[in-house]
Amino acid sequence: MFDLKKYSAANIKNDILSGLVVAVALVPEAIAFSFIAGVSPIVGLYAAFIIGLITSIIGGKPGMISGATGSVAVVMIGLMLEANAKLTAAGMVGEELYIHALNYLLLATIIAGAIQVAFGLFKLGKFIRLVPQPALYGFVNGLAIVIAMAQFKFFEGQGISMYVVVGVTMLIMYILPKFTKVIPAGLVAIVVLTLIVYFMQIDTVTVGSLANLSEFKGQLPHLIIPDTLFSLEAILMVLPYAIIMALVGLIESLLTLAVLDEMSGVRGSGNKECIALGCGNITSGFFGGMAGCAMIGQSIINFTSGGLGRLSSFVAAVGLLVLVVSMTDVLNTIPVGVLVGIMFMVSIGTFEWSSFSHLKHMPRADIFVMIVVTIITVVEDLAVAVIAGVIISALIFAWKHARIWSKTHSEDDGTKVYTLEGPLFFGSATTFSDNFSIDQDPPKVVIDFKNARVLDFSGVEAIDSIVKKYEDAGKNLLLRHLSADCKAILKQAGPHCSYEEDDPTYKVAFNY
Repeated sequence: MFDLKKYSAANIKNDILSGLVVAVALVPEAIAFSFIAGVSPIVGLYAAFIIGLITSIIGGKPGMISGATGSVAVVMIGLMLEANAKLTAAGMVGEELYIHALNYLLLATIIAGAIQVAFGLFKLGKFIRLVPQPALYGFVNGLAIVIAMAQFKFFEGQGISMYVVVGVTMLIMYILPKFTKVIPAGLVAIVVLTLIVYFMQIDTVTVGSLANLSEFKGQLPHLIIPDTLFSLEAILMVLPYAIIMALVGLIESLLTLAVLDEMSGVRGSGNKECIALGCGNITSGFFGGMAGCAMIGQSIINFTSGGLGRLSSFVAAVGLLVLVVSMTDVLNTIPVGVLVGIMFMVSIGTFEWSSFSHLKHMPRADIFVMIVVTIITVVEDLAVAVIAGVIISALIFAWKHARIWSKTHSEDDGTKVYTLEGPLFFGSATTFSDNFSIDQDPPKVVIDFKNARVLDFSGVEAIDSIVKKYEDAGKNLLLRHLSADCKAILKQAGPHCSYEEDDPTYKVAFNY
């Protein structure tokens, strides 16, 4: 929860003004994502308010903006199609069909939120640290391209005025911060260009052209209990979609948190963000909103406009509701070109331009990961892209380290000692036995693990196998410099492993 006592007057002003900019920028995004999901614009607007409000208060990163997003909305397309087909077959049409299909969507939103809360409670948010830096670069660059590409549809059928408004907005966003940061450049662009377009009667597309928000004037979110909530059949139908929605939302939110951590130099809490996002989605589902997650574009708008505290994201959420409920006539007059221009500047600011300078220093494998993640983010889905990046990076790491070798020497009594070097895990387990010459070895052999690491159960199995081979050959094999935890695992792994009980204390990395 934010504490106003810790705020200075300047911080309060920056957070409030920045939050107002974000509130306006949230409107067309929420409307667009509602259209993608196949629901009324009010469903996305309610989601932006509810999720944004809850995450602003208890989220893992002050100032991070959450709401309805395209990545989650895309998953809803299949759910709405399946629900519509099922209900149409049952004879439903028109408004009745829409209301019942929406109940399936609200149920999926509630289940997705519950899954996200579970992730946070079990502290699984920390696994975002497994995403390597090249994959993070690829995610950011791909998302910047997606943000820019998403604006192109607003130019369809528009005249020169649209291009002028977008261009002037970008100039204001670029030039004004060089002279003053007292007022966010985005807010100045919105106010000035809206007034110019309105009083000069310039023919250009406005927010009201996308969806007439006046019909929602005075409508506050209210409690809705989905009629599918206690239907096992409905739960089983929406469960696969809910799981994907939950994972996509978590990945985008945690990666957005990682990006803001890097920009601010202050680490947020991934587990708190999981819980906050889940609570936001559960509440959204019960109040007629769709599922959502963190919005990297709006989060960066907030950050670059000076909104660094929880008050900024709180103002953004409340400001959005005020705009929709009581100021729809004003909202309808805002030129879409202003919002497009702001999002283009967000895209430019989001792109990790420094990644180009890193290319000459990056290993080829890391460059490959970055490019693959960027491409998949653009053409497919950011969740798939990040998972692919992590898997590729893990395979590359395993390949690079999939080698264990040994040095040999003989002791005074003729015992042959193999001193191992490198990690023993699933990648090197298959070549582990190549180091040994069982037939040519003397009756007594020692394998020294002082410079080796046993990393997984495959490594233990490889040790057990080689011990059995020496046993079958009638030779005595001892394992030296094993840690206590590894000895315990070897006892469980098989009957063939023996080792020196007077080994020095030497920790061997082992995960089990």
